[in-house]
Order: sequence, then C-alpha cells, then structure tokens
Amino acid sequence: MFCDIYKSSKKDEMYLYVARTRQSTEDDQQDPLEVIPETIRQAFGRATFVMNLELSQSRKLARVNVLHVIDSLQTKGFFLQMPPEGLINPNAVEPEGLRGA
Repeated sequence: MFCDIYKSSKKDEMYLYVARTRQSTEDDQQDPLEVIPETIRQAFGRATFVMNLELSQSRKLARVNVLHVIDSLQTKGFFLQMPPEGLINPNAVEPEGLRGA
C-alpha cells in the first residue's frame, strides 16, 4: 500500500498519512487531501508534503503501529498521527537554579 505523508503547519510532529492507489505522477490533477474531513483539515492547517511511503505489515514505523495505519488508510483513506504526549510535564518543579529567573 502506498501513501503520501504531510506535516501540519499548526502543530509540530502532527502528520497525515493519505492513501494512494498507485505511485504519483506529475500529471495527477486530483487533490489527495480531498478525502480528509473539513474539521480535520482546519485543525491540521496547511499540509506540507514530506514523502511517499510504501507500507506493509513487516515495515516498522517510529511512533505508530503500521497495522493501525494500514487499517485506517483502507477504511477512511487517511491516518492522523498526533504529536507524542508526555514529553514535557507542565507541572514539573523548576530546577533550583531557575526559580525567579
């Protein structure tokens, strides 16, 4: 299965995988993002093309299960990868040297 990957202009590390039935050509006139619901398009912002990718069950992806991506591409035509959570704890105590800086 082939897909195109786009990054969001509104949120770092948010990506959109869009299914493709074949390799893209320069003659394609169809908007690949037309399968994305308008509410997601607005929240996603401007989509910047990152790359084409061929997915298979044996392929490993860094942050998501490839089987979830393939299933979503087959049923919805797209997969939205949200940014990772929990990397920064907003309630963490500031280190001693930074208090009052």
